[in-house]
Amino acid sequence: MRLRWNLVVLGLVLALPVQVPAESAGGEPVPLEELRLFAEILSRVKQNFVDDVDDRELLEDAIRGMLDGLDPHSAYLDEEDFEALREDTRGEFGGLGIEVGSEDGLVKVIAPMDDTPAHQAGIKAGDLIVRIDNQPVKDMLLSDAVEMMRGKPGTSITLTILRKGVDKPFDVVIKRAVIRVKSVKYRLLDDGYGYVRIASFQDRTADDLLKAIRRLRSKSDGELKGLVVDL
Repeated sequence: MRLRWNLVVLGLVLALPVQVPAESAGGEPVPLEELRLFAEILSRVKQNFVDDVDDRELLEDAIRGMLDGLDPHSAYLDEEDFEALREDTRGEFGGLGIEVGSEDGLVKVIAPMDDTPAHQAGIKAGDLIVRIDNQPVKDMLLSDAVEMMRGKPGTSITLTILRKGVDKPFDVVIKRAVIRVKSVKYRLLDDGYGYVRIASFQDRTADDLLKAIRRLRSKSDGELKGLVVDL
């Protein structure tokens, strides 16, 4: 049987064909006894677990556990997770333009991004999102809520907002747009010292950082006494 998976291993994104060869890639024999143990546990889970379980889900969970056990930097990504990673590294996605967190099981707006649909619709820092398209978000995973708010540019979404000082929740209809996350922000401090903040690491972060330094030097008459890099 030949299976194909998307893997992130030690920072590398791989499409890796998984097979069971007679020897491992390093020339050492494959631990057949451990593989038999794995197969036996898989069989017993399928036979005895109270609910029916899908083979693919079981194998994906096993792969996740294997990579999670290596170190904090290794992880398994399925197709959906891999696409989300690509969006993050590109710094572009279809969405609303809000930074969110969790509070008391609800989605809390940390801040709307300038000149985005959320900002233009009047969403404010501190707002609590209690429903997304009339679906309650209470105790929903934050990642699931974020996924619901992202989508094709031009499509609309309704957020039900609970705001301090307003008696009851109210609805806000927002049309999604292409959101471009600014990777590098900068400003000139006093006496020729520059400040650069790397908000997120993306494909173009290195180029944006060099541009920021050049612009800071230009504002400081060609030279900087020092540079603060905020990660």
